[in-house]
Amino acid sequence: MMEDSSPLLPALLMVIGVGTGVWMLRQSWGARDAHGRGWVIGGWLLIAASFIRPIWALGTARGAFIALALFSIAALAVIASGYSIKVARARATRESLAPEPSDRATTKGRETLRWLLAGPIGMIAAMGVGIAWAALAPGEQQTRLVIGGLIVPVAWGACMAWTLADNRILRATAVLVGVAVVSFSAAILKGFA
Repeated sequence: MMEDSSPLLPALLMVIGVGTGVWMLRQSWGARDAHGRGWVIGGWLLIAASFIRPIWALGTARGAFIALALFSIAALAVIASGYSIKVARARATRESLAPEPSDRATTKGRETLRWLLAGPIGMIAAMGVGIAWAALAPGEQQTRLVIGGLIVPVAWGACMAWTLADNRILRATAVLVGVAVVSFSAAILKGFA
């Protein structure tokens, strides 16, 4: 008898297991006593078992990919099933609980420096981190290049968000210039071999 390697049955079992596990975790949010701990433990155990089954049945590469893809779909479906629209109550006017951005008056020089930090200087620092990864990380050259290339836009976005949110512009300048200098220096000293 030939064994069926179709991913349909393990995927279906995985969706049911993860959906039930996420539902159990959702039930734990409403439980305030020791009963909630049982929901949490049971939910995480069921999710872990649901991940192991497709990986074991379909292999580490294909099974892990299917498990990760279906986990997010099943979790989103369970969470979205509890979505409800509530009518906002009228509140008295009061100060916002969220911190407000700095009310300090800005100058043309600070605006220019912030623009430079979020744009070109942040990009140079992000490229330095990506190039340093490609030069210094262990592994095959192709893998290091791809991962280094994927790091650059994420690091650049982080640089932009940080410099635009930070009130201390000189600290951001020092950190980004320092990261650029250190990462490019390390990449140059090591080389790509």
